[in-house]
Amino acid sequence: MSDKKRLVIAMTGATGAIYGVRMLQVLRERDEWETHLVISSAGLVNLKYELDMERAALYELADVTHGINDIASCIASGSFKTEGVVIAPCSMKTLAAVAHGFGDNLISRAADVALKERRKTVLVPRETPLNLAHIRNMASVTEMGGIIFPPMPAFYNKSDSVRAMVDEGVGRILDMFGVDATGLFKPWTGLDG
Repeated sequence: MSDKKRLVIAMTGATGAIYGVRMLQVLRERDEWETHLVISSAGLVNLKYELDMERAALYELADVTHGINDIASCIASGSFKTEGVVIAPCSMKTLAAVAHGFGDNLISRAADVALKERRKTVLVPRETPLNLAHIRNMASVTEMGGIIFPPMPAFYNKSDSVRAMVDEGVGRILDMFGVDATGLFKPWTGLDG
């Protein structure tokens, strides 16, 4: 049995495939972490469109990959110990499924398992503007203990590239799981810091 910490990284068809990819790249460098990846079919379309990246290249970044419809997968059970789940990016469809416990695929099921087991569950929604259904679904997930983390850049860092803005979001998310995110973002230390 591995003594590595396990983190489920799920990717949906919302814009922002770079967030899931970058998270996998960072965790690939951390020997103490084991990543479990699941991506939706719309996520694969977006991966190709936004990053010109094929499924095989994405899968190489993960330690373990799971099919979107593999409800018998280990990550579909609470008895399989993980540190939690990150859905990055998270579509409004997936947000709604998580908010209402509708585990119709492995992404929403893995999030449901993490929530019921009281494990950290972070959704990175990429939609704007938000309608009332989106806001209510975010509130529901928050009330269940999940974390809604829209990838909004902090301008005090004076980031000069998309990569730096993505790294800041990824670093802050991974920091919530106790991953050493040194170098990915600069924490605010006040005006004198």
